[in-house]
Amino acid sequence: QVRLVESGGGLVQAGGSLRLSCAASGSFFSINDMGWYRQAPGKQRELVAIITSGGSAIYADSVKGRFTISRDNAKNTVSLLANTLKPEDTAVYYCKGIVMIREGSGQYQYWGQGTQVTVSS
Repeated sequence: QVRLVESGGGLVQAGGSLRLSCAASGSFFSINDMGWYRQAPGKQRELVAIITSGGSAIYADSVKGRFTISRDNAKNTVSLLANTLKPEDTAVYYCKGIVMIREGSGQYQYWGQGTQVTVSS
């Protein structure tokens, strides 16, 4: 069983920063892409940033230049440093991992439970 647990959300003023972290645990062979998504009230879940196991990252246009995604493959963690936060960044942030349970098996996506980020104006 694979479990992803986020931490680091909270309330911050506009212009401030937060660091979100996500740790994967359980029994698996490897984690390929890891990413952060967010869902604001009344809106669909959207991609924030993805990072490959090799460290290549892509970002949503709305966060480019403000957010930085990173990962530690040895610890099976992924982080998101969110700078210059804006009220429109307010959402529940979810971690996702593409996991290979056994060597050569298929890959499955797993989600964390989410962490609330609220940016006040």
